[in-house]
Amino acid sequence: MADTVLKLSHISKRFGTLLANDDISLTLQRGEVLALLGENGAGKSTLVSILFGHYTADAGEIEVFGQALAAGDPKAALAAGIGMVHQHFTLADNVSVLDNVMMGSEPLSQLFTRRRAARTRLEEVAQRFGLGVDPAALVGKLSVGERQRVEILKALYRGARILILDEPTAVLTPAESEALFEVLAQMVAQGLSIIFISHKLGEVLRVSDRIAVLRSGKLVAQASARETTQAQLALWMVGHAIDAPSRHPAGTIGEPVCVLDKVSAGSGRERLQEVSLSLRAGEIVAIAGVSGNGQGTLAELLSGMRVPTSGRIEFLGQTLPAEPGQLVALGVARIPEDRHQVGVIGDLPIWENAASERLHSAHFSRWGWVRRSAAQAYAQRVLAAFDVRGGGAATAARSLSGGNMQKLILGRALTHPSTAAVIARSEATRQSMSISKGMDRHASLAMTGTVPRLIVAHQPTWGLDIGAVAYVQAQLIAARDAGAAVLLISDDLDEVLTLGDRVAVIHGGQLTPALPALEWTRESIGLAMAGSSEVANVGT
Repeated sequence: MADTVLKLSHISKRFGTLLANDDISLTLQRGEVLALLGENGAGKSTLVSILFGHYTADAGEIEVFGQALAAGDPKAALAAGIGMVHQHFTLADNVSVLDNVMMGSEPLSQLFTRRRAARTRLEEVAQRFGLGVDPAALVGKLSVGERQRVEILKALYRGARILILDEPTAVLTPAESEALFEVLAQMVAQGLSIIFISHKLGEVLRVSDRIAVLRSGKLVAQASARETTQAQLALWMVGHAIDAPSRHPAGTIGEPVCVLDKVSAGSGRERLQEVSLSLRAGEIVAIAGVSGNGQGTLAELLSGMRVPTSGRIEFLGQTLPAEPGQLVALGVARIPEDRHQVGVIGDLPIWENAASERLHSAHFSRWGWVRRSAAQAYAQRVLAAFDVRGGGAATAARSLSGGNMQKLILGRALTHPSTAAVIARSEATRQSMSISKGMDRHASLAMTGTVPRLIVAHQPTWGLDIGAVAYVQAQLIAARDAGAAVLLISDDLDEVLTLGDRVAVIHGGQLTPALPALEWTRESIGLAMAGSSEVANVGT
């Protein structure tokens, strides 16, 4: 029988009235990939944070290689051989790969850095696990896949024998994901053990040996990856069947709402170079690409946060104003990439976040004073219509799970304060009412109030569980069917190909033509994302 390298026994953790982890017991074997699944807020992050020493459990014990692990001590976790690669990389762009790997690995009392020995060790680790990266390369000039290799090398350089990977393929191209899977196979073949956290059920089944599922803080299921299915995993995760949105073409496509003509802006990795694009009413245009290739600049331009250095952007036939508040008033709705730092102000209550983008409008302000009752009533409508759970309107926004925070942002973007009731839903919305538990109790999905003219959705489902992903995607389809022009910027090819009526790929700040989705394949999109000049099967 395989050696047990990690044992969690009866782990519980409470935050106020919330029982985040409820008597969880798990084991991890030598050379095993254990996938950890669950909805946003299911308790995965809390459990991993306890394991890595960021939190202290209220009850329970952890053993690593047969030895008790000191609670609440990240240094003890590192010393025990536990390494973690976060979804969002923590690298310094302005120094070399070697400097990043060495950073924090030598005592401050050491007078001289041992760079030669460190480089030798780094090269040995890289060769052993097939993680080829130039130690002298500047991190800021590396691709996303290469940066992830550096993060993994940092953990292995410090002696990690148990590696926790949090959404490791979220920002990778298909080719980079395949390369990562090959690296993981080499790792487990050499005795490393891996905890693999992902919302992509297909890759979970492909990569893992065993799967553990959390729901509402409890361990509800464990199964061999060979003996389960995506449908079964989804059922365990959310407690009921999930019917994800399926591709169906747009109906009547209207006139252009927003047109970009040879627009350039920004600098460095996020620079845009002579981008031309037309966004039409009743249509979703999906932009695929690896993060950091100009998507952020594009989203900022269309949200009024940035002005082009050349070219022209027209909205409803007029020059697009570079003023976010004015754009909101004109009917531009934005769903920002970073919901925590840009989407909400965590310390403010939910009702203030709901009204924040229109706080100075006549709906919520009079003679310089905030109309609290109107703003709070509006927030309650958003919470009810979009099934936002986790607290009332007076609760701080930071207390919401990722999925519920995204529902709040989505509801704010799609709900106009001038309408006090939910208006009729589109046919696509009615068909998707079974997507998430509780939808049948609320007239959610669809547009509530005046339909936005343009929706800029930047990574709207990034890091969300399968139920929340289906919910958000159904909202975007319903918005399109109600007549909005939708720009979807996503790293997820399944999302791009399911939702996009037309698809374009961005790489190095340059945008391919936006072609009908059926003229693309996963392979051709992957090649374009990697910057290949040979994009097969497009337009054939």
